[in-house]
Amino acid sequence: MKEQFFTYIQNLQDTIVAGLEAVDGQAKFKEDLWERPEGGGGRTRVIENGAVFEKGGVNISAVHGKLPDSMQKLFNVGEADFFACGLSLVLHPKSPMVPTVHANWRYFEMYDDQGNVIQQWFGGGQDLTPYYLFEEDAVHFHQTCKTACDKHNPKFYPKYKKQCDSYFWNAHRNEARGIGGLFFDYCKETEEMKMEDWFSFVSEVGDSFLQAYVPIVEKRKNLEYTPEQRTWQEIRRGRYVEFNLVHDKGTLFGLKTNGRIESILMSLPPHVQWVYDHHAEAGSEEEKLVNVLENPKNWIVD
Repeated sequence: MKEQFFTYIQNLQDTIVAGLEAVDGQAKFKEDLWERPEGGGGRTRVIENGAVFEKGGVNISAVHGKLPDSMQKLFNVGEADFFACGLSLVLHPKSPMVPTVHANWRYFEMYDDQGNVIQQWFGGGQDLTPYYLFEEDAVHFHQTCKTACDKHNPKFYPKYKKQCDSYFWNAHRNEARGIGGLFFDYCKETEEMKMEDWFSFVSEVGDSFLQAYVPIVEKRKNLEYTPEQRTWQEIRRGRYVEFNLVHDKGTLFGLKTNGRIESILMSLPPHVQWVYDHHAEAGSEEEKLVNVLENPKNWIVD
């Protein structure tokens, strides 16, 4: 399974990078290959200062070795070997009219001292973080997520949408990071879902990413915006940074397993503001967004 999934994310990285370069029309992704001293490595691809994307990364990694002490405590196990691979992407567009997007699809194995697999699971998801709320964009993103889920189980979308709203919640701000999407983790083998079934589901979601995001970018990338709207974008980006550094499990896993710092922190935007006690103006488009972030809504009505 690990070879099958690692091959999948290598191909998916190529596909997504090609699709995003076509949308940007100017910048190309720069590739950076790296190795982890304890075992494994990755292929980081970063885009900067493009016509559409101010900064973004589409990274894959496959790491293995002894499970660090911090992760032993998290999983409530003793010494063990592990293997983890995944694709993680974040894109920060230049225009505040184009949403930031994040996605991740990953696979994890743990072994006993005989080398037998004792735990294995999939995780992942994709979520959208707009700065200005276009409701039809939110519906499109969620409908694409739901379509991918429904091919495998009609219960998946409502379950993983709810988990996304719960996970990407900035508790110290009492608001969501964005307008959500899907989040699933610890997807283990059951009588209903074998590991091959989980692979099929996760790859379905991964394959849906460009369809979920690119039409939104195409629709919004040429809209005009003001310096004040750009300032609002940078203030909201600050909340994105706060979530990633305080709450995000992937960031924390990377830091605790001696991951590559440049790859882990590529999710952070280049220009951010923290303005003291800032509040959106009553009745404004900015307040419209904040109201949805404070009260996540269902974008798909059956």
